[in-house]
Amino acid sequence: MAFERVSTILKMADKANTSVIAFNCTDYNMAYSVVTVAEELKTPVLVMLYPGHSIENNVASLSTFAQMVRKLADDVKVPIGLHLDHCSDYGYLMHAIKSGFTSIMYDGSMLPVEENIKNTQKVVETAHLFSVDVEAELGHVGVAATASDQSNEDLYTKPEVTADFYERTNVDSIAVAVGSAHGVYKVTPKLDLARLEEINNATDVPLVMHGGSGIPEDQLEIAFRKGINKFNVGTEFFQLYTDSIKEYINSPGADVFGLPKYTQEKLMEYLRVKMLLSKFTY
Repeated sequence: MAFERVSTILKMADKANTSVIAFNCTDYNMAYSVVTVAEELKTPVLVMLYPGHSIENNVASLSTFAQMVRKLADDVKVPIGLHLDHCSDYGYLMHAIKSGFTSIMYDGSMLPVEENIKNTQKVVETAHLFSVDVEAELGHVGVAATASDQSNEDLYTKPEVTADFYERTNVDSIAVAVGSAHGVYKVTPKLDLARLEEINNATDVPLVMHGGSGIPEDQLEIAFRKGINKFNVGTEFFQLYTDSIKEYINSPGADVFGLPKYTQEKLMEYLRVKMLLSKFTY
């Protein structure tokens, strides 16, 4: 069995001076493709679920998704982690823990720092009782469609605050805002790598980068060396899945039975290239 705690995988990535890639998934096709390629390349990986996709889109219940990922991990040797992405609802986070998630993200990034700290402390205190890891966000990773979010330094993580946040919350990882954003970028992002280095020097906590779709590879390579140990990918992965489904159903003789393998092959072609970014082998 290769199911592993996310905190353990992040420590492995930090020791290797790189980052593990965390892929947002919605169903078996996506999760299966991620785990299969991870095993093929011997690259540890994380499978994530965004709460809205479960609540609003009914892609899977928390327990169904967690059991699916755990079963996929049973069949491989490479470390596989399971993580719940952005969530600000304490009750839902507790539901995720009860459903089998071993890593959760509490997102208090839109709150004043002191309130973010207070709420994060509460989540961490409870989660750690169940040996569940917690990621928090400090600063605010905005939306790529609002180009100003990328360059608005008022939203960026402050190095001098990071150490205090970590010491007071005992969180397992911190998502930082240094120029990335969620969604499709209107302008090419330019990461504040100097700020990232300052943040990394201020604390030993693993750092996380959200908004990973569309960031130039040369910037990512530097970011991984300067403290990013978890790198989230969602937008481009979802778009590829959507495009693959459309491509298949418009092909001659298409039926529901051939759809899974067709989309899995398309996803795995992409994953074989994307996972090489981390240079993280097991």
